[in-house]
Amino acid sequence: MKYSKKKLLVCLFGFLLFSHKAVAFHPLNPVPHVDLERFMGPWYVIASIPTFIDRESFNAIESYELDKDGTVSTTFTFRKGSENGPKRTYRPRGFVKPDGSNALWGMQFIWPIKADYQIVYLDEDYTKVIVAREKRDLVWIMARTPHISEDEYQDLVRRIVEMGYSKSELRLTPQVWD
Repeated sequence: MKYSKKKLLVCLFGFLLFSHKAVAFHPLNPVPHVDLERFMGPWYVIASIPTFIDRESFNAIESYELDKDGTVSTTFTFRKGSENGPKRTYRPRGFVKPDGSNALWGMQFIWPIKADYQIVYLDEDYTKVIVAREKRDLVWIMARTPHISEDEYQDLVRRIVEMGYSKSELRLTPQVWD
């Protein structure tokens, strides 16, 4: 029996299409409104599903400053490998999407790519936040202080898991300050 290349490719495509487990998520629900002036300033990274850049981060802080043109100047700093490790600094730019909520941003590390950045939880005091992505590949729990209570942390983790994230992928970010 001889099969044509076209038939083999169609069979292979069908096998790949139907044999892998597809994961469908409900769309994230960003917060209804973010007061950008209140949101600006430093946020300590409490935990995250990190990027390749910050997998070994200590003392991670993300700071935001609203520029006159409406973009957000962002400074992400951390120590690599330990609290005394080399300091790393990245300066992405946030682009607030014009939907009126100020909760949907594009975060640009490299032009022209703007990564999905959604504020999906923000307490009324602007002291704790969850930033998530539709892909459920990255997430950040941040706070205005380097530490939060265990109860507060577990509540935020519960929220993340309810969004479809895996708890096992979360990494607590060591915050060691003298």
